[in-house]
Amino acid sequence: MINGIVNIYKEKGYTSHDVVAVLRKVVGQKKIGHTGTLDPDATGVLPVCLGRATKVCELLTDHDKTYEALLLLGKTTDTQDISGEVLEERNPGDLTEEEVRSCIESFIGEYDQIPPMYSALKVNGKKLYELAREGKTVERKSRKVQIHGIRILEMNLPHVRMEVDCSKGTYIRTLCHDIGEKLQVGGCMEELERTKVGHFLKEDAVTLDEVRQKMEQGEGAELFTPLDQIFAELPAVTVTDAKAWMSYNGNDLPERFLLEKEAWTDGQEVRVYDSRKNFIGLYQYRAPKKLFHIKKMFLDPEAEKIEK
Repeated sequence: MINGIVNIYKEKGYTSHDVVAVLRKVVGQKKIGHTGTLDPDATGVLPVCLGRATKVCELLTDHDKTYEALLLLGKTTDTQDISGEVLEERNPGDLTEEEVRSCIESFIGEYDQIPPMYSALKVNGKKLYELAREGKTVERKSRKVQIHGIRILEMNLPHVRMEVDCSKGTYIRTLCHDIGEKLQVGGCMEELERTKVGHFLKEDAVTLDEVRQKMEQGEGAELFTPLDQIFAELPAVTVTDAKAWMSYNGNDLPERFLLEKEAWTDGQEVRVYDSRKNFIGLYQYRAPKKLFHIKKMFLDPEAEKIEK
């Protein structure tokens, strides 16, 4: 079984579930999960987790993301993107570049965003887009999202191409819609590409066809990021052979049971390994008791363990 993360470049026309279905056939295993949906018309970075790496799907979904979007001013649609039914058209011809730039930059920071009806969020057990296709509109609560930065790449009104750094749960379609509403001309998203999820970048991503070719050539292993490298920014520590059994069972580890002798700070997270380089899991230091407490276990049940 493959245990790792592959950085897929999702092409237009595929849903995120389509990508998972294709990969299951290509790699020949069922345990696969993606880390956050992309609309069929959107393209870009979609990290996919395989095997034990599916344990980090939720963690990766929580990461900040970067998008490149093309905003079209003057047109409002029911889906908030260009594929939807046009609800209203207004002439944006009187807008100046300075007005548009100022409006867009005003969204940097925290703002309350109402999720679109055409989304996978559930209300009373039913996805919003299913209700929308039935012609129903339900009240949605606004959610606080964080826009870390917006860089305008090109402005050729009524089009604006921009790069957006944002928190999880941000709908770029809705951001485009909200910008249009604030400018009082309406707006929708014409194109969307996700260029970054955490440390997974567009330039390192591979298409499904490239994965298929590598697997057929017997070179697929090089495409998968090992599970522990998702946490490469955290210090790596090694439990002593005498106490390795404690970590295998997810027990707390007093700091004296580690080979590394550091001045740990309260709340410090670390990657714990045994001397055979088996990745055991993520631990967090608790200063009052001078021990590390398990946060998440990742030990391969088939790993060759050190005997007690």
